[in-house]
Amino acid sequence: MAVDASTQQVQRRTVRVLVLTQAVGAVGITIGIATASLLARDLSGSEAMSGLAQTAQVLGAAVISFLLAPVMARRGRRTGLVTGYLIGATGGLTAVLSGVVGSMALLLVGAVMLGAATAANSAARYAATDLATGEGRARSLSLVVWATTIGAVAGPNLTGPAGALADAVDIPELTGPFALGAGGMLLAALVVGTFLRPDPLLLAQQVAQQVTESERGSGMTGLPGLTGPTGGPGRGSSWSRAVGAVRERPVLGHAIAGLSLAHATMVGVMVMTPLHMEHGGAGLEVIGVVISGHVLGMFGFSPLVGWLADRLGRPQVLAAGGVILLVALGLCASAPTGMSWQVSGGLFLLGVGWSFSMVSASTMVAEHAPLEARTDVQGVSDLAMGLTAAVAGALAGVIVGIADYPGLALASLVLVVGVLGAAARAVLESSGTTRRAA
Repeated sequence: MAVDASTQQVQRRTVRVLVLTQAVGAVGITIGIATASLLARDLSGSEAMSGLAQTAQVLGAAVISFLLAPVMARRGRRTGLVTGYLIGATGGLTAVLSGVVGSMALLLVGAVMLGAATAANSAARYAATDLATGEGRARSLSLVVWATTIGAVAGPNLTGPAGALADAVDIPELTGPFALGAGGMLLAALVVGTFLRPDPLLLAQQVAQQVTESERGSGMTGLPGLTGPTGGPGRGSSWSRAVGAVRERPVLGHAIAGLSLAHATMVGVMVMTPLHMEHGGAGLEVIGVVISGHVLGMFGFSPLVGWLADRLGRPQVLAAGGVILLVALGLCASAPTGMSWQVSGGLFLLGVGWSFSMVSASTMVAEHAPLEARTDVQGVSDLAMGLTAAVAGALAGVIVGIADYPGLALASLVLVVGVLGAAARAVLESSGTTRRAA
């Protein structure tokens, strides 16, 4: 059955709105990346605890992603996204307050709340696939991911001006980025709350129900290419529905594993890079430039990655992402303290490898999850991704304290081996599915 022209029109509008939302929201999420570990170090008085702020944000994103999933299943993407951005903005202001009063505990609370904005941005990429057809699903997802480049590259580069603004209003310099970030998240909430109508997930559910009713008598079910695979668990808790879907479709488990391990690799190395550079005398502006290059690698090539995933296959692109991550870690392991081409090149490729892994694995999650458990599977996927990264971020500071930054890069190779293993299993599973269908 062909996708209705009006549905295609809604899909194009949805992608445009999500692109704008991501561009704005990304400023709020990424502007504090370059200073979070430095602020945590100053408030805690310990370099071993410098990664805790970023870890708390990742952990918050993981838990809140899972909590937002049933909200979106019942009330749609728009409600879930607005909720996430508003909580994130509150977290940004809480982080500012933590610097003013000198409280590490308050910073961690704010960081957890900031994770809600990350959860919202993650859900936005899935929202782009709700009405997408199979042959263009990865490209729709990747366009929304690409839009993050606009704000994400600008965000870290605003670190210097944000610090100057903080000095002007007499708040700690390192809290300035969080204040500006809160404004970006509020603007993102306004954009998505105003313009994401009709809601793509609710519309997809309505279309699927209408198609099921009209085609029940002919023995056809679902809407191929639009709603994703049908069937799977339809009752029970959000967790049980997600687990049931993964058991029914093992490729979902491989995709979630690859996504989680790639994300953990990126977070663990990235959060310690500002500290490694500062030890060599690099200033905030220089650190911001390197982080911007990293973020460019994460998001800037997403449309190309999406095209490759649609053309070559999702598992194959996931494997390519693992190989790129290996090269990135090799460069980081050889990087001296301070500013160097190894650390800037390594961080850039770390972002590119993450992009390949994230776009391909997320597309597999989107297309293989049954519609009735779609947000549940996506929520569990982001929960696993965030928890794995939170553990990596927490251990990163400890590993750096023992073996320095190069030791952290080498230790992260274990995670990349897992990414490659998940990609290989996904390739085998996809091949088996094709043979069974034939």
